[in-house]
Amino acid sequence: MARKHSKHGPYEDLQQDEEAPVAIVACWLCGRPTGKTVVWHHPVPKSRGGRDVVPMHPICQQTLTANFTNSELQRHGMDVDGLLADPAVRKFVDWVANKDPDFTATTTKKQR
Repeated sequence: MARKHSKHGPYEDLQQDEEAPVAIVACWLCGRPTGKTVVWHHPVPKSRGGRDVVPMHPICQQTLTANFTNSELQRHGMDVDGLLADPAVRKFVDWVANKDPDFTATTTKKQR
């Protein structure tokens, strides 16, 4: 039997106002404002019990996953300064500092 009244209200209420300001958040790794694409990254990987998420640029997340294993990320946890102590990550953050928030490029894997 069909419902008499909608559980969620009329469809007109579901449309969002396009004039609403969008909150700009800073990237967890590099500190630059995020662009159109925001990746919600687990500093401690989910496979290692991480639940917290932080906003990041896609290129910043790719750099972290290319330079650290899950166990290394687990050891660093929410400590950004520990990650920035790595020379490859510091070099990347210094390089990307003046780039556009939506800048993308390919990242190379760390030689292990």
